Amino acid sequence: MLVVPVVANLGPLEDLTLSPNPDEVAEVFTLPLEHLLREENQGYTHFRTAGRYGYTLPVFLNGPHRIWGLTAIVTELTLELLAPDLYCRKTHVPGRGITAPQKRA
Repeated sequence: MLVVPVVANLGPLEDLTLSPNPDEVAEVFTLPLEHLLREENQGYTHFRTAGRYGYTLPVFLNGPHRIWGLTAIVTELTLELLAPDLYCRKTHVPGRGITAPQKRA
C-alpha cells in the first residue's frame, strides 16, 4: 500500500463540495491549527511488543473525533513542518537512533 499525503490551501471551506467514498470515510471534519497546536489537545499512545516498549504514536484529542493512526502521524509531521517554533514531535523511529528535537523556547 502507498499513501501520499497532500497539503494544500483549498480556499474557504464553505466553498468546497466533498464527495468522500462512504465505504472509506464516515465523516469529514476540520480542526484549526490553533486547536492542534494546544498541548492539551495532543497525546500519545505507547505500544508494547513482547512485554517491552515498542513504539509511540501521536493522537490528537478534544475535537469532534479523536485523530489517531496514520492520520495522526501525517498531522504530526505536517505540524512540525508548518509550525516548527510551536510544535515539536515527541515520537521517534525505533531502530534509527533518531529522536525528535526538543521544543524550542
